[in-house]
Parts: sequence; C-alpha cells; structure tokens
Amino acid sequence: MSGPACDSPLASAFVASPNFGERRGSGRPNYLILHYTGMPTGEAALALLVDPESEVSAHYFVWEDGRIFQLVAERDRAWHAGKGHWKGESDLNSASIGIEIVNPGHDAGAPPFPDRQVAATIALARDISSRWKIPPQRVLAHSDVAPHRKRDPGEAFPWRRLFEGGVGHWVEPAPISGGPLFRHEEEGPPVRALQAMLALYGYGVELSGVYDRHTRAVVAAFQRHFRPERVDGEADASTVATLKALIEGLGKS
Repeated sequence: MSGPACDSPLASAFVASPNFGERRGSGRPNYLILHYTGMPTGEAALALLVDPESEVSAHYFVWEDGRIFQLVAERDRAWHAGKGHWKGESDLNSASIGIEIVNPGHDAGAPPFPDRQVAATIALARDISSRWKIPPQRVLAHSDVAPHRKRDPGEAFPWRRLFEGGVGHWVEPAPISGGPLFRHEEEGPPVRALQAMLALYGYGVELSGVYDRHTRAVVAAFQRHFRPERVDGEADASTVATLKALIEGLGKS
C-alpha cells in the first residue's frame, strides 16, 4: 500500500507524523513559518517530529543536502508554532504551514546553512506561497511570532538570499551607528511610537509606552530577521530606520 501523496512536487518522500489535527477558523493557511531543528542531527530531529509522545511536528523537513520530506499534509494543522502572535492571529498553527530546516542552531554556535539546503528552502517556500497565495510579508521566522520563547531560524539564516530568490519581505538594513535610543524601562511617547510601528508590521507587542523586557524581546526578534548584523534588543537608529522602510514597503505593495 502506498503512503500519502506529497502536496509539493519538490518533496521526495512523505514520512508521516501523527502529530496534527484539523485547522480551525478559515481552515486556509496564509502564513509560512520557518524553523531550525535545533538538535545535534537531522535524524534525531526527524525522530522527534514523528514521535507521538513529542506532540510536535511540521509540514516539511529540509535536510542539509537539500532533500525535502513532507510530514503532515498541508490541509492539516501541524503542531510547530506553539503559542505566538502575528497581526492579531494567535492560533498560528491553524493559520500557517511550517518548515523545519535541519540546523543545530544557537546552542551549537549557529553554523551556516548549506547552499543546497537554502536553495531547496527557497524553492519549497516559493511553491507553497504560490499555491496558497501567501504574501511575502507573511513568510516569517518562528522567533517573529514567539519572540520570548524562540530564536530560530536565527540571525545566521540568509533572509536576504530568500528575498533575492523571490521569498519573503526584505529591505537593506540601515547602517549601524550610535547607541540605544532608549534606556531600559524608559517611558514616554517615543517608546510607544516604536511599539506602534512594531505592532503595525505585525509583532505582538503591547503599546505600554515602556521600554520593558517584552519590548526588548520583540526588538531582538526583529533584528534577527531584518537587521542581523547586531542582535541585542536595543532600539538604535538602524533598527528604527529599517523598520520604517519595511512598513513603507508594505504601503507600496
């Protein structure tokens, strides 16, 4: 008996995970969320994602050599994003398709992603985005939607290369100059204005007017994706200018 058919022609095998359910709400994915596996080997990560006791999964799994496995059908709700928030959406599992990219991550020194793996991820993301009509600004990092809990796929992930390959939203980061614009726990309208811009782009941030721990975590997540040269959670002029440029780019799309 043959197994399930892969939704993407780029996937070479369907390695079924039992960890999924029905999509809630509209039932249609309109986000694409990228992860790294964060484990020493791809084999260990794959074993975890198909283990019913782990209660985690993803739709796709991209090996270092560029091979792509599908684990969960795109019509189903894989358990990859966990608790998060983007543009008012809190059930990201129901609203997204998740791709796990084999890489041991920060705990292993954030090694680079091999060229063949990046090329495969670009091709897969383009295929999924085209079929589901997912807009570029909704191709996100796990850290974007869960900045307090997650760092993946991290600042070593080549988001610029994805954009050049037709995937995701990107602007050239503004040059780094000067120090932080706000002190920790500083209060005032300028802080609230920054929070409002982050929320306008999509991040889950409270408009408290206080440069608190939560805001710093969101700023660090933004930097991991869009200003990876320095990830420190400090809102400097480069961070703010890059954020403004991204928002202006949305207005032109």
